Amino acid sequence: MTPRAALLLLCLVGCASHPQAKTSASTPSTNVKGVALPGAPADGVFLDFLVYDRARHRVWVPAGNTGSVDVIDAATAKVTRIEGFPTKEIERNGNKRTVGPSSASIGDGVVYVGDRADFSICAVDAESMKKGACLTLASSPDAVAWVAATKEVWVTTPRDKSIRVLDASRPGTLTAKAQINLPGEPECYAVDDARGVFFTNLEDADKTVAIDLKARSVSATWEPACGEGGPKGLALDHAANVLFVACPDHVVALDAANGGKRLTSIDVGPGIDTIDYDESRHELFAAAGKAAKLAIAKFDPPGTLTVFLTVPTAAGARNAVAGDEGVAWLADSYEGKILSVTR
Repeated sequence: MTPRAALLLLCLVGCASHPQAKTSASTPSTNVKGVALPGAPADGVFLDFLVYDRARHRVWVPAGNTGSVDVIDAATAKVTRIEGFPTKEIERNGNKRTVGPSSASIGDGVVYVGDRADFSICAVDAESMKKGACLTLASSPDAVAWVAATKEVWVTTPRDKSIRVLDASRPGTLTAKAQINLPGEPECYAVDDARGVFFTNLEDADKTVAIDLKARSVSATWEPACGEGGPKGLALDHAANVLFVACPDHVVALDAANGGKRLTSIDVGPGIDTIDYDESRHELFAAAGKAAKLAIAKFDPPGTLTVFLTVPTAAGARNAVAGDEGVAWLADSYEGKILSVTR
């Protein structure tokens, strides 16, 4: 298998009866553009988590094997490259690939970046984009989450079935604080600061758990019934207290106020990983890499979710994040680009 083929394969693999929401296959006028990432090799860029900084209108892109974090100005599409992140060649399932920075979270004037090469979490100034101090963990970081209520950074470390809690009360400085052990491999997150809850999936156990932020222990366990592939991404409607759980080919809505009761679901297509939700517009964004399409759904409390727009994207394009005015940004690893979808 060629490196390019291996990259495409990696990108495509990547959380009583209930009512099924109506879906629409409509494709009104949309504009899909690609923003090329600097330093992208011919084989593409290994991309995972993207994050949108709403205060500064920037997309932060941990660009894996390039050893950089690329920051895209949403208005101009100008890319600023933050270099100096380590990379490392690893072998998985008989295939070699180079890993590096892969996740990020927007904090209070600081962006926290996780790197799989050296297991580090680094603080980067959100305005100047200058890389600051780093803390090395004992296990490879996956998702990185800023928790405003406690001024902490929570890092999922699925290889040892845990979450690392880091003290971030001093901006730009990280200190190891606690470790939460879980009965499964944590995948993605959603944070409810007001209610003091951190949500994550246990991908290998097909479960979703709620963790008390202060007690740092599991307070509830729910079953999204995603099947063998397990649950993937998470998003939250804070006002409605409804949690959206991405399965490999569909998204379910769980009532977090009522024991995780399943409210509704939408079909999207195979290849979903992380999802995002724009609460101001009540819009859910789910990109299916294998199906090469982006679905945008409207959520109407207390529990109706309806796909109103489906946009063809590119093979492997996934992990959509919501920008301003309903613009979506997707990771296109195979082509070494970030796609923007404008309506």
